[in-house]
Amino acid sequence: MKTIIFLGDSITAADRLNSENPLGLGYVNIFSESLNKSAEDWYIFNKAVDGNVTEQVASRLHSDCIAFHPDYVSILVGVNDIGRIAQADVSEQEKLYMLEDSIRSYHEMLFDLSRETSAKVITLEPFILPFGEEYQNWMPWQQKMSKNIKKLARNYGASFIPLQEPLMAKTAELGHKTVTADCIHLTSTGQQILADIIKNAFSL
Repeated sequence: MKTIIFLGDSITAADRLNSENPLGLGYVNIFSESLNKSAEDWYIFNKAVDGNVTEQVASRLHSDCIAFHPDYVSILVGVNDIGRIAQADVSEQEKLYMLEDSIRSYHEMLFDLSRETSAKVITLEPFILPFGEEYQNWMPWQQKMSKNIKKLARNYGASFIPLQEPLMAKTAELGHKTVTADCIHLTSTGQQILADIIKNAFSL
């Protein structure tokens, strides 16, 4: 048996705490259903929590992830950090400090995973799918967050999976409302697209 842990915020949680399905109603469950058709047996855990920022996910890393001795770990977190930074009524320099705090927490996660597990780690790019002017002021911070996560992933030998451009391409192809409900959370179609991207990332 091999173990996969999914960490993140509401995009990953996908209503798991209010559902009879502990994997939630989104991409983790879709991924699990496709994976369990294979010959190998898997333990799959969704430990994502609505509203979490990177620091909160990092604070539970040992209890939610390392304690399970995972073979694979998927991390999709950062959009709540981005929103908090973009909406903060502080100077640009203070916002940069906030970003540094988020990246430091991400760094701590990858450091602990590399030191205490032999898991293959998949880092997923936090994304925002703006419509018109809505959320456009978040995008510079999304780009900064993405750049930093990609660098950390490279430094720790983790995989970095781009999501911003692939999902934006899908909104252009299928229509914005077909992919996302509110520029951040995904529709069932969007969740299927994300599940397919992640399955390819795991190469399983």
